[in-house]
Amino acid sequence: MAGSLLHRAAEGLRRTAGSVAAAATFALALSASPALAAGTASTSSAAAGKITNDTLELELRQDGVLHVKETVTFEGDPPTRKLVDRTRYDDGNDRLYQVVNFKGDGTLTGDSITLTGTDTAKLEYDVKGAVTPLGDIQELRWYAAGGWSVPVTLAKVKVTGPAQLQNLSCFAGVLASAIGCTTASPDHTGVEAEFEQQELGPDEVLTVIIGYPANATKGAPVLERRFELANAFTLNTVTGGALAGLLVLMLGGLGLLYWTRGRDARVVGHESGSLSGVENGHFAPPDGVRPGQIGTLMDEQADVIDVTATIVDLAVRGYIRIDEQPRQAYDAPDWTLVRLAGLPADALLPYERALYDAIFDGRDSVLLSQLQGAFGAKLGKVRDALYRDVVTQGWFARRPDTVRTRWTTLGVLLTVAGVLGTVALAWFTTYGLLGLAVIIAGAALAVGGQYMPAKTAKGAGALAHTLGFREYLASGDIGGDIPPAQRVELFSRYLPYAVIFDSVDRWARVVSSVTGNGTQADNLYWYHGPAEWDLSKFGDSMRTFTMTTSGAISSTRQFRSL
Repeated sequence: MAGSLLHRAAEGLRRTAGSVAAAATFALALSASPALAAGTASTSSAAAGKITNDTLELELRQDGVLHVKETVTFEGDPPTRKLVDRTRYDDGNDRLYQVVNFKGDGTLTGDSITLTGTDTAKLEYDVKGAVTPLGDIQELRWYAAGGWSVPVTLAKVKVTGPAQLQNLSCFAGVLASAIGCTTASPDHTGVEAEFEQQELGPDEVLTVIIGYPANATKGAPVLERRFELANAFTLNTVTGGALAGLLVLMLGGLGLLYWTRGRDARVVGHESGSLSGVENGHFAPPDGVRPGQIGTLMDEQADVIDVTATIVDLAVRGYIRIDEQPRQAYDAPDWTLVRLAGLPADALLPYERALYDAIFDGRDSVLLSQLQGAFGAKLGKVRDALYRDVVTQGWFARRPDTVRTRWTTLGVLLTVAGVLGTVALAWFTTYGLLGLAVIIAGAALAVGGQYMPAKTAKGAGALAHTLGFREYLASGDIGGDIPPAQRVELFSRYLPYAVIFDSVDRWARVVSSVTGNGTQADNLYWYHGPAEWDLSKFGDSMRTFTMTTSGAISSTRQFRSL
């Protein structure tokens, strides 16, 4: 029977990757023992204490659990043992050896056993995950003895199982050692095996490997996916297809959302085209739109330039006079804003009145350079009044800033959810790419939220008229049929709109070219220069004034800068 068992063991070893040569299956080279002893002699002599005998009885049960009884005889302080609880299984997984139901003369903390008592300790525990199906056999592999903090003089392991042995082998030394143990042999029944190793150094282990017939137990490896960045974002047919599908679905949904919620209402063709701002010889902008309103209507933002244009508009309409201050060659330019009596402030729109009050704050005049502090705090009310105004005018169903904030916030939340989802998918699966689709969709929604405010039909019509007015102001044939006496006021009324349409230089030159009687003058009714100043310098002065005013407003951080 022993000869038959030897033949079966040799055949099994040839089938099992990683086993030792078949000729050494039951009688491994004894010459390894001197080498191991020599390698650990110096460590043993220096170590505090040692284990004189480590005897283990291993019983493999049909459920795949390995039951262990261990008796440790030691000298010196109670040693500790580092269990092998994790090894590499394949490119994506680690194999776990789970030690449970621990009891006896010691404590188990994590993967470390610490003995208690003196001289002798008895332990008992179960090991899960030590069995691996390999084709027509099952392999039991367990790091039965060793891993102690002190040398082991002699380790003995007896293994019993639920079926006949097919093959067996053992290794001693470091964890990846290929050096055979001292002895390994089956008993006469072929169902038990005994292993022995003399002189194990500290941290060295005795690994036993036994083959059983397939289906001898229900055991299987316990695997845990190993996190690796390359594996977490694996691109293959499944992940690539899922990513593409999810991107199409989510970005297509965002496109549909914009198509149904974010587009301006359409206007009929006759709403477009060049429109003058004159009716019966008097200034009359299309739809009565004022400069600050135009800026918010066009880009759906309350901008610095909207406030700057409104200040100029209040001046040309007679509420404010702008006095340029004299200066030396290296002085910074400055202007005094003077409140004019005669026109009721109650006739102003709410955002104009808020700006008017913010400028003067109970004063009759103020230097532009002194507009800070309380002025900056009150500009928030101007911004809110501008957004409320475009809703009051019926150009938007909801405040554009509220709509942007809502959709941008949703986009940010979706992006955060995508980041968390990506981390979870990457950590636990190989589908981290799917989380990237959510991040992309969230970022797209956060950016696209800036374009979600939608104009009503009335607002779209007013915008079409405004663009027609801009086209008229950009044309070269303006004012030819305007009486000279009306040109200064009319062209001045155009100037705040030119601020919005970024054509200040051209219109400042137009305004400076005429006066009420068609001759040059030193000042305008709403803009006064210092001594030795005349309208030939108005173009440069106006450009500098708008830039300086916009800079002062920008410094308050209440409005978006262009």
